[in-house]
Amino acid sequence: MTRLLSELHRLFFPSQAGFDGGAMPSLIDAGGCTRTLVLEFGRPADWSAVSSVWQGVQRDLSLPAPAIAVSGTDAYQLWFSLADPVPVPLAQAFLGALRRRYLPEVALKRLRLLPEAPHAAGHAATVPAPQPGEAGHWSAFVAADLAPVFEDTPWLDIPPGEDGQADLLRGLASIRPAEWAAALEELVPPAPSVTEAATCPSAQTPDAVLAPATATDPREFLLQVMNDPTVALSLRIEAAKALLLSQSCRRGPLTCKETPG
Repeated sequence: MTRLLSELHRLFFPSQAGFDGGAMPSLIDAGGCTRTLVLEFGRPADWSAVSSVWQGVQRDLSLPAPAIAVSGTDAYQLWFSLADPVPVPLAQAFLGALRRRYLPEVALKRLRLLPEAPHAAGHAATVPAPQPGEAGHWSAFVAADLAPVFEDTPWLDIPPGEDGQADLLRGLASIRPAEWAAALEELVPPAPSVTEAATCPSAQTPDAVLAPATATDPREFLLQVMNDPTVALSLRIEAAKALLLSQSCRRGPLTCKETPG
């Protein structure tokens, strides 16, 4: 495995992913979870707006800096790496919360929050890579101090050097479970009560919302709720947050925070 592939695997791919035959593995694992969240801003690219997110997550949420990439076509991308995978709906909720906090005035048509769907085709294309239909254009990871240079042309005209790309990624860290849980608590509002959730367009009754989860062990119960597509998304998010908190508590009492209520 090359240095670049090693860094990509460390940060973005599922832990069990392989590179058989030279093909890049999916960023979403077989269980519908991902370690990679991508915020794409373009049409046209605007570094000042992207920079507000890049700086804000470090300043306000105490998260590691996400990787910065140019898409090879018309956009900047921020690549967030998680130490542990999360369900795709929770990844989508996190990115949506970032958009509302840092980019409230930006038209939705200029943004992509990836993954968009719980399957491989709904995630971002691997970087770096040549862009089909864009002669000579490559996507690539770029350093923060050079990112503004690509605002008018968010691509490279030649293939980026693998060692240079590996060096850029080597300095990045994944978001640890305790950091992720704290960021979710800050960004994602508490889920509504079961009664309130039942009034949503899904027309689920309180019993229907929780009926699929039949486990008696608390952690197994939370896993069933989190992975059940028939459960209201807000409740699945709360279940995922509770699981992350329980993992932090098991790893050590200093990382454990009490949940409100």
